Amino acid sequence: MLTVIGAGFPRTGTSSMKAALERLGFGPCFHMFNILTEPARVDDWLPLAEGGEVDWGKLFDGFRSTQDWPASFFWRELARAYPEAKVVLTVRDPRAWYASMMTLIETGPRTIMAQGAERDLPPAARAVFDGMRRLQPVLNRMTSATFGPGRTMADGPVDEDSAVAAFEQHAATVKAGLPAERLLVFDVREGWEPLCRFLGVDVPGEPFPHLNDGKSMQEFLGRLMSGDASHPSFTTSGD
Repeated sequence: MLTVIGAGFPRTGTSSMKAALERLGFGPCFHMFNILTEPARVDDWLPLAEGGEVDWGKLFDGFRSTQDWPASFFWRELARAYPEAKVVLTVRDPRAWYASMMTLIETGPRTIMAQGAERDLPPAARAVFDGMRRLQPVLNRMTSATFGPGRTMADGPVDEDSAVAAFEQHAATVKAGLPAERLLVFDVREGWEPLCRFLGVDVPGEPFPHLNDGKSMQEFLGRLMSGDASHPSFTTSGD
């Protein structure tokens, strides 16, 4: 059963949060990497593309927390489904977030997927990219709702000002949609103290896991192209 729900956009320290929540005893934590490494999970998400219903208990069976899209897009539905769960909205400087997203778009899965039909991909890589293609209707729903009606992943990057406005609007919507005692607005640079206080657990005697979402993705993609679709080990960075 979920006890912590992530509501932040991708590239807001979601890898760090996954590691932190699991260190604090709120794991396993569901992250986009769980879909990338287990493409069969895509089928469970497909009803959401058209606004259909899903069994959240089945979708997150075995998990105690969530981070990253697609889960964080459905923070409102998850907050209703798990009324005792606490919600963490991860944030960062909006323009730094946009720059990070552009790096992901330029070097991430979508670029490789565009080459997929032309490359002799290892079976593990083919399964992952096929899964991501099947997930596109869900991602398109999320993109349209976040960045403008009718917009899809195929439309390419949103301009910086529009993306920043969407980022800020999302944060405002989450803050307005939940009681203050149930929500933590959190920048991972703040470290353990506010997170542990919010979750009611002791502060670990070790540094907060500052990981790099982008480098973790690049590590995963690099291994994937050689046929290894195992979960990334996550990469430490000051970013």
